[in-house]
Amino acid sequence: MHKMFANRLRQTSLSVLAASILSTGAMTVPSTAFADIKISGDFRFRMESDWDSVKSDGVTEREDRTRARIRARLRLNYDHNNWASFGAQVRSGSDDSHQSPNTTIVDFDDNDTGDADFNFDKWFFKAKAKGAWAWFGRNDLPFWNQNEMFWSGNVTVAGIGTGFKAGSNTSVAVNAGYFSLPVGMKEFSGNLGLGQLIFNSKFGGGSFTATAGLLSFEANPDDADASILLNNNGLRDYNIWIGSLQAKFMAGSLPLKFGVDWMHNDEDYSETDPDPFTVENRDEVDGYVASIHLGETKAAGDWQLGYYYAHIETLAVNASYAQDDWARWGSAVESRLSNMEGHELRFKYQANKELNIIARLYMVEAITTEEDGNRFRLDFNYKF
Repeated sequence: MHKMFANRLRQTSLSVLAASILSTGAMTVPSTAFADIKISGDFRFRMESDWDSVKSDGVTEREDRTRARIRARLRLNYDHNNWASFGAQVRSGSDDSHQSPNTTIVDFDDNDTGDADFNFDKWFFKAKAKGAWAWFGRNDLPFWNQNEMFWSGNVTVAGIGTGFKAGSNTSVAVNAGYFSLPVGMKEFSGNLGLGQLIFNSKFGGGSFTATAGLLSFEANPDDADASILLNNNGLRDYNIWIGSLQAKFMAGSLPLKFGVDWMHNDEDYSETDPDPFTVENRDEVDGYVASIHLGETKAAGDWQLGYYYAHIETLAVNASYAQDDWARWGSAVESRLSNMEGHELRFKYQANKELNIIARLYMVEAITTEEDGNRFRLDFNYKF
């Protein structure tokens, strides 16, 4: 699946969505024409501060930075019938960033605030029946995860995803798909194939989940957009195996959740590879994450305390598509958050049904270099 097909898929999906909505409106009276169309969205205001950060040379210090940022998203979902639906979402952020939907409105240290654009990051048709589902278009990655260390929740892919789930209290599910990978919000380069098996069992007030899956990245070195990604990530194949465990149960009156993830890239990189970065880091292919959460945020007044420890070697993940939260490593539009280990401490408070507040502290250092950094974020998230 190449770039032309991804762009054609986007045009077709949007056309189908528009035609279906218009045809529904033409065939029914106004009071029911929009009964199955749902408009929703969310808005986030963020204060973010970075300090005491040294670049990869171990000597050059980054200037401390404090800024105010916003994120805005608007979604449309149309249920055509009980098995077919359409969806679309537009989000804020730079045209050049597939990882971040954030727009800086004030930089208190007089840095460039960057671009303020809006783009469709979702447009898809979905069908479901008796535990099976499939979609085509552009949508979230159909891969169960409990954090964003190997895949950012802000990155959407274009292609075909499918899956099946059997069982209730004890269930087994399978996810699969094949996609074009975004480079910024308007272009695509390279492909991603995936498969995942998910086992879940519920007991009393808790549950246990175990998953095993594969993310296989196929680079397209002949595509000009492939070279845009940092550290030649668009020119290199990845074959990343991911295993996850999660356990939830009650600790007295409070929910308690433990999570573990393991990542291993088994792509065989040669010591004669023409890319020096690949040669230098060809054995840096493993990663793991451990987390714990106490409390929950389902109702007004609820709170949750969480902690993460992560150790992600340089080529354990494709950093151009992983999380961009933990540090300011990278460019203005793309992070390179592998070759890192560190901690995240977070506190979440549910003020009411629409508003929650999240405070997060990150402390990170590189594994093979002297780079480091500290970051604090305070988010006010409102949904409607």
